[in-house]
Amino acid sequence: MIRHIIAAVATLLALWAIVFMMELDKKAERFKQIEQIIEKSKEVPLQVQQTIEPIQVEQKSAAQEAKEAEDEVARKLKALKDRAGSAMAFKVSPLYKQKCSSCHGVNGEGAVGPRLIGKSETEVYDALKSFKSGERKNYVMYGLLSKMSDEDIEALSEEIGTFKEKLDAANR
Repeated sequence: MIRHIIAAVATLLALWAIVFMMELDKKAERFKQIEQIIEKSKEVPLQVQQTIEPIQVEQKSAAQEAKEAEDEVARKLKALKDRAGSAMAFKVSPLYKQKCSSCHGVNGEGAVGPRLIGKSETEVYDALKSFKSGERKNYVMYGLLSKMSDEDIEALSEEIGTFKEKLDAANR
């Protein structure tokens, strides 16, 4: 009876995590769009007519206002990126996204499940095999891994083992 309750709670947590990660993906996509808009706005040159002195003063003021507005947008964009953390810091495989990201985070930074960044390929592989065999008890992990092929488990282990290097490269 308790196993069923634990499994139900774990399933609900996994579903919540999936919805949460989908929302993060949407926000990350919005950040990308905002960044693209900012980049496009930088491409449009500001043309200043310098024939009459009073107009120059007004245009300098307008140019300063435009610069200040651009700085404000850049500051807000940086704040949004900082708040988003490392979400979407690097690309992951569809297999990782489907099977792991809802609990372990988009880039393995941990959410409901533990942090995966910094784990070696061997460490991850051994843990996954232990969960699949039932040696380590976790109903969510067992449910995900029981129908997964050894090749997929090896691929996930290899990918997760590279997360630290990918994150370091993305932060340079």
